[in-house]
Amino acid sequence: MTKDLTHFDSEGRPRMVDVTAKEETARHAVAQGSVRFSQAAFELVSREGVKKGDIRRIAELAGVMGAKKTADLIPLCHPLPISGVDVQVEPEPSLPGYKVTASVKTTGRTGVEMEALTAVSIACLTIYDMAKAVDKGIEIGSILLVEKSGGKSGDYHRTDKASS
Repeated sequence: MTKDLTHFDSEGRPRMVDVTAKEETARHAVAQGSVRFSQAAFELVSREGVKKGDIRRIAELAGVMGAKKTADLIPLCHPLPISGVDVQVEPEPSLPGYKVTASVKTTGRTGVEMEALTAVSIACLTIYDMAKAVDKGIEIGSILLVEKSGGKSGDYHRTDKASS
């Protein structure tokens, strides 16, 4: 089983994948997630905000910071020279809650999927932290890769309904 998992050597020991021989290419990844509130809490936060500040902007900033710290948080991720991170937190009344989207770019030998996923995760956790005083039942969900481009494995575009 471990022969197909690139983060393990032939003896099953964890390793950082050697990307020295890979060609540098433009890399891009987009990830998404959601934060669901009770209807009453979502209406309250939407109307009055939270005491800690602007929930959307602070979560967006936290997501950018999270993307930049991915290699510090995920043991076998390569530290990458990220060339751009965009995190957007948008209200989604149908949840009710927020939809979080992160887009990360670099030029390098490995992709930025983990950076995009980390950005979304940290932004979602920040929303939870900021709003937990009004709703302990907040639910973080559906954190997933929506698309990625660049590299030897080519492009990926999620086709199921989870990314809409």
